[in-house]
Amino acid sequence: MLTSSRQIALAVSAFALLSTVACSGSSEPGGETANTEAVLGPPPTVEQLAAKVGCTPDIQVDAAELRTGACETKDGQFFVNTFATQQGKDEWMDQAPEYNPHLVGNLWTVLGERPVLDALRVRLGGDLHLSDHRVKSPAPAADPVVDTGSDTGGY
Repeated sequence: MLTSSRQIALAVSAFALLSTVACSGSSEPGGETANTEAVLGPPPTVEQLAAKVGCTPDIQVDAAELRTGACETKDGQFFVNTFATQQGKDEWMDQAPEYNPHLVGNLWTVLGERPVLDALRVRLGGDLHLSDHRVKSPAPAADPVVDTGSDTGGY
């Protein structure tokens, strides 16, 4: 049984999937994924990552762009996410909740509490993101339009 914080995390994963699907454009075959694979090898699956830590995942999201599996081991509860493209992962990371730490690897993330991620990192590797997961900086606030009282007619 997942705790309410895990249910929230699942909802965030589902929202991110929908956002990624809605916002993703088409990409050329053999684009960034092929380049990433040439350097890092093929990305692991949810099942492969979960097996490394002794879990059989309960698949929550099973889409071409994103797969999410819920896991529970002696280390605790966590979610494993894998992505089809780096762009999809980046978009997901830009929307990830800032209050939940993530373990981040090649086209995958693991969402869980800090002690759980510390234990999993020994077996999975990856980088620990503690708060701000954004890949892009937030857009600067637009300058307000100031009415000077003179109308130049757009010239």
